[in-house]
Amino acid sequence: MKTCYYLGWFNDFFPTYLANALSRDVTDRQSLVMISSDPASTAVNGVIEQSWLQEAGILFNDSHVINYEMDRTNAKHLLDAASMIFLLGGDTIKQNQFIHEYDLIQSIQQSDAIVLGASAGAINMSSSWLCSPNMGYNVTTSTIFQGVALNDFSMLSHFNLEQHMHVVKQELASFSEEIPIYLSNKDCALRVQGDQFDIFGDVYLYSNRNMTKLPETKSFATNFSPPL
Repeated sequence: MKTCYYLGWFNDFFPTYLANALSRDVTDRQSLVMISSDPASTAVNGVIEQSWLQEAGILFNDSHVINYEMDRTNAKHLLDAASMIFLLGGDTIKQNQFIHEYDLIQSIQQSDAIVLGASAGAINMSSSWLCSPNMGYNVTTSTIFQGVALNDFSMLSHFNLEQHMHVVKQELASFSEEIPIYLSNKDCALRVQGDQFDIFGDVYLYSNRNMTKLPETKSFATNFSPPL
């Protein structure tokens, strides 16, 4: 059963209860495979996202970044063998185009790895998502993008909800009638494992034009010693 984490953004590190949850889930720590959000730039290397994992005591024997410097065959081979797949934060559109261009969706879906996405990466883990000029994207018209579709919902992550909730409600109103939309901001996450949904921090559900703040999951807020 695939475990997915849809992350916002973390200015410091994972809060303790989120680090506990990840430590319990990540039992195989052989290979971390990260998918770039700007595959033409080697500067997007996942250093920040890795620092969150390292602070939580989640270390891997090796790590790789998939970008244009790597050919498709090798990229798919790494995904097949990954312990964790991490879709990095950054440019949502460039990452989406790269995932489709390199034909990586099936490899991600079929992998036994835990899948994480931060900000742009979380959005691209969605079944589909709305790309709108009123939501910060450099586009002229609103378009529905198809994501990796690890779960049957849409994700909006790290969009300064406190200041733009009215924009979100207006822009996503019609879309919310077609598909459930989860919204998160900074220092929060949505964990999905089968039919189980766990909430860390401020996460909202927008469905059929109704916005609901979801209660946090408390079961992970305990002391936990990660495996040696």
